[in-house]
Amino acid sequence: MKKMWLLLAATLTMTSVALGQSKDFPNRAGKIVVPFTAGSGSDTAARFFGDQLSSSLGQTFVVENRPGGSGTISVMAVKNAPPDGYSILLASNSPMSVNPVMVKDLPYDPTKDLKPLYGLTRGMSGFIGPVDSKLKTLADLVNAAKSSPQPMSAGTYSEGYRLSLEWFASIVGVKFTNIPYKGGAQLFTDIMGNQLELGIADMGGIAPLLGSGKMRVLAVSGEKRHANFPDVPTIRESGYPDFVNYTWTSFYVRSETPDAVSSKLTDALQKILATEAAREFAKKTWTELMPLPPAAMRKFQGEEMDRFRRIAEAGGQK
Repeated sequence: MKKMWLLLAATLTMTSVALGQSKDFPNRAGKIVVPFTAGSGSDTAARFFGDQLSSSLGQTFVVENRPGGSGTISVMAVKNAPPDGYSILLASNSPMSVNPVMVKDLPYDPTKDLKPLYGLTRGMSGFIGPVDSKLKTLADLVNAAKSSPQPMSAGTYSEGYRLSLEWFASIVGVKFTNIPYKGGAQLFTDIMGNQLELGIADMGGIAPLLGSGKMRVLAVSGEKRHANFPDVPTIRESGYPDFVNYTWTSFYVRSETPDAVSSKLTDALQKILATEAAREFAKKTWTELMPLPPAAMRKFQGEEMDRFRRIAEAGGQK
């Protein structure tokens, strides 16, 4: 009986401490864990929204890049951290909606282990190549791939981009050899150095390089042409009307994070996403804001999982 009362007292004490910490949140620095290397679209989003959170909540949120495993390393870092709101995942479609479809024995459940705080941005991706490549259009790429005696190499840096590559290959009726990278920086270096003829990347991440003429984009994956590149056709208008794909970013925390803590973060993000600074950030990075509150973001994540499952099945990946 005495042991039971001691256990109950300890539980009540821990609950009181947790509630006190929730009311006091944040009272120290936090971190935003990014699945990809510096310079990627995810990294850029993490740094902007991390700075905005720091200003809004009065505590620093530093960015920690932990690439590898198509986002698995970063997800596990947040999953294994205390559920106190001080470890935030900059999530994207790859770890949250593609990995559950493509990766066997995934060590996390993206719907049970983590909960969304807010959707942040979405952007189209581009099929990119060296600026002086003989491949100047998507038709050039398809013709070269079909006439090549061996599969053409293509670089990607997440399961999402790999699935996008294989989806396109299945539609066109060719094979590509996927070259996996941990992040965009090395992929871009190899493209600019003519070590690789083709890559897939988010437009936000390659914006500075395209703007300075250091690489070429053959086609984009959006519903319409990119406003910054009106002369670059979409993949759908190039003869593949079903091919439309966007990458997206969102903040997540552990599911066990107290509601009082996650609500503070959610409320702050809602205000940040409504600012002129956020609109300017989206414009600067060639993305668009995707301000989805938690319930809407969870619904969208599930819809994305279903969509990628259909894509994988159509491409023979499931």
